[in-house]
Amino acid sequence: MSKQIQLDSIEAMHKFGAALGAQLQAGDLILLSGPLGAGKTALTQGIGSALGIFGITSPTFVISRIHPGKIPLVHVDAYRLQGEAPAIFDDLDLESYLATSITVVEWGEGLADRLADQYLEIKIEFGESDDLRLVSIVGHGERFAGFSV
Repeated sequence: MSKQIQLDSIEAMHKFGAALGAQLQAGDLILLSGPLGAGKTALTQGIGSALGIFGITSPTFVISRIHPGKIPLVHVDAYRLQGEAPAIFDDLDLESYLATSITVVEWGEGLADRLADQYLEIKIEFGESDDLRLVSIVGHGERFAGFSV
């Protein structure tokens, strides 16, 4: 599955995240990519709201946070791990939480995609205006073959 949508505000990004979060289940892995300030954390906040989780901030300095909710949300920011040995990412031990949580990894390409054969990859890019975002959604594996938000 591959799809592209346009979002024109942070509120639209939150709404998209909430719609996505309402369809996710324990064991789902979501990889987010895009430049700084594109809306990766805003999207994660929307996912969290669908799970009854609020107060999500970027875990850039702590690298990962576990948020309890209807389904726990593991939120990882691997920005500081880019270019590092994969073993440092592996030390986060995300596999221990994967089956019972929804795991969202920002900047996880080349690292987190090794965690599961089935995952949803979301790339956020800046559009023509300051508020416009182009969001590409690619499903990997049977779980996300017909996935639609």
